[in-house]
Amino acid sequence: MSQDWDAGRLDSDLEGVAFDTLAVRAGQHRSPESEHGDPMFFTSSYVFRTAADAAARFAGEVPGNVYSRYTNPTVRSFEERIAALEGAEQAVATATGMAAILSVVMSLCSAGDHVLVSRSVFGSTISLFEKYFKRFGVQVDYVPLADLSGWDAAIKSNTKLLFVESPSNPLAELVDIAALAEVAHAKGAMLVVDNCFCTPALQQPLMLGADVVVHSATKFIDGQGRCMGGVVAGRSEQMKEVVGFLRTAGPTLSPFNAWVFLKGLETLSLRMRAHCANALALAQWLEQQPGVEKVHYAGLASHPQHELAKRQQRGFGAVVSFEVKGGKEGAWRFIDATRLVSITANLGDSKTTITHPSTTSHGRLAPQEREAAGIRDSLIRIAVGLEDVADLQADLARGLAAL
Repeated sequence: MSQDWDAGRLDSDLEGVAFDTLAVRAGQHRSPESEHGDPMFFTSSYVFRTAADAAARFAGEVPGNVYSRYTNPTVRSFEERIAALEGAEQAVATATGMAAILSVVMSLCSAGDHVLVSRSVFGSTISLFEKYFKRFGVQVDYVPLADLSGWDAAIKSNTKLLFVESPSNPLAELVDIAALAEVAHAKGAMLVVDNCFCTPALQQPLMLGADVVVHSATKFIDGQGRCMGGVVAGRSEQMKEVVGFLRTAGPTLSPFNAWVFLKGLETLSLRMRAHCANALALAQWLEQQPGVEKVHYAGLASHPQHELAKRQQRGFGAVVSFEVKGGKEGAWRFIDATRLVSITANLGDSKTTITHPSTTSHGRLAPQEREAAGIRDSLIRIAVGLEDVADLQADLARGLAAL
């Protein structure tokens, strides 16, 4: 953007506006073209006015774009919008959700630091900590997600981070985020929350006391299974370190994907309300079916953390997991009998997806690790989309009939 350009009235005044307005308008800074939509900036590099201007920007002495590995106007718009929605000082976009987790740990931890991780996290997250972070000297231990006393007891003098998913994948387990933040801060550690399942439309962990939030934007932020990306949000002091990691290592979000995510954020609140309504109706229906042994969904009164979910979330999310009779064979028969839902391990799509976690998303974990995480062979996960719920029930009835 030209330093002589002042958008003035062309940019929206967002002082004091509500969440849904921020989701549509935050982060947009109109160019001299006066565009109404969000522009896409496809460029790897930027032109400087003078050699001195280039030197000042590279040194960070003046603001401005340098190289799209770590500064791009479209990506920056996405980052600013996420920061506004999460209540963060700054957000940093990454190429994937796993790259977001990688960037947090590589930026904020050093060899010899200790990290506590919930047992109830995505399988690839466990692999990242076990196979790679440990290799470079980061100490890692695991704690049951909801056990606050267990977290407190496991913190060491060198504990740097506590890392959780809440709700967890795929069992929809929760932790009291505000209480866990107090536990972490009392001993000088930071709390990192993967907010992928709720999105800021349903939960804002930073407002509850967490220090850092990560997302796989591939999921509900996109909302239609089109692009991959991630984002980290928190205080500027911490995000400066994450930016430094991106500048050097380069797990960078593309401007096209950032633009797609900006469009996704415009409908995030509407979509999450619809996802939640469908998921609750489906969970209630599944709980009544004779072939289903247990349903995991925090929106059900039978869920042990139902009241906590009501207190710290504005909705119960779109992911419903349930255990069927017949173990792995029964679960596979159920999945194979469906004809409407998509058999895929992705989630957050407008189309409902179904998967068998113990042989897909958590398949690389050792059997004892899956058992510790509660991932049984009889477990099926459904990420409920935006179809008519009666049609979803009819399709799952095909699965039940195959048991």
